[in-house]
Amino acid sequence: MTMRNEVPNFFVYGEPSRSLEVGFLHVETVMERKTLHFGHVAPHQHPLMGQITFWFQGGGTYRIEDETWNFSAPAISFVPSNVVHGFDVEDTSDAIVVSVSDDMLKALAPQVDLSLDVPIFLAGQPSNPVWSKLGALLDMIAEEYRERGTESEKVLGGLIGVVLSLIGRIGGRMALPSTSATASLGLALRREVDLHYKKDWPVGTYVELLATTPHLLDKAAREIFGRSVKELILERRLLEAKRLLLFTIRSVEDIGREVGFDDPAYFSRFFRRMTDEPPAAWRRHRLEPA
Repeated sequence: MTMRNEVPNFFVYGEPSRSLEVGFLHVETVMERKTLHFGHVAPHQHPLMGQITFWFQGGGTYRIEDETWNFSAPAISFVPSNVVHGFDVEDTSDAIVVSVSDDMLKALAPQVDLSLDVPIFLAGQPSNPVWSKLGALLDMIAEEYRERGTESEKVLGGLIGVVLSLIGRIGGRMALPSTSATASLGLALRREVDLHYKKDWPVGTYVELLATTPHLLDKAAREIFGRSVKELILERRLLEAKRLLLFTIRSVEDIGREVGFDDPAYFSRFFRRMTDEPPAAWRRHRLEPA
């Protein structure tokens, strides 16, 4: 059996994993990468983004973690970051793949009727009107992305939110449960970090909150996210700081306090250590006209 730490991490399939800009979004069809996979996409994961895959023609076999489905279009999946997935499909099969950064998914989560922490795969009958709606929405997303790229972030974000809510509506309680105790613990840790990262809790507090042991929590963090618990907390703080620097006019000091750093100098040193730039310079470089 393939061990989790042997599963490749990709940016998009066939390209090495890399850091993503805040609000990253990418849309393409499966067959745009046909010369890389020829219909066989080996199990892999994306550390920093989730994916919606809408199969509009053909069929084959789809895998998420230890679950496998034989399907015919229409079918749709949502796979969060760090969840292993892959497929084997016919030559005539194709799908629209929407890759969305974790920070963008977190921003959408309060308005979406779908849990974004667990994967889901659904197939249906073409005669069901909901699949026509999904197809029309995914076509709109693909066309908007082709025409305007990420300049259309607000429009694309709204459309993606509707798609995720429709997946939740037709899926009901069919979301795939985690397939191992380690995966369940890792996802639970991420949820708690999202809720409490501003509080500067020691790792031991998360251990107690999740009723586990330091060893098991560290194992889950490293196997699922490739990071220690402490690194996961710090990266969540950094992500929030970047979002506030980019999308608000709040001062650097205020942003530092918002993400749990009472000492502005300490926040600046932390940010520089993580990004190689102090926060004010990072903001300025990304807001300068191209």
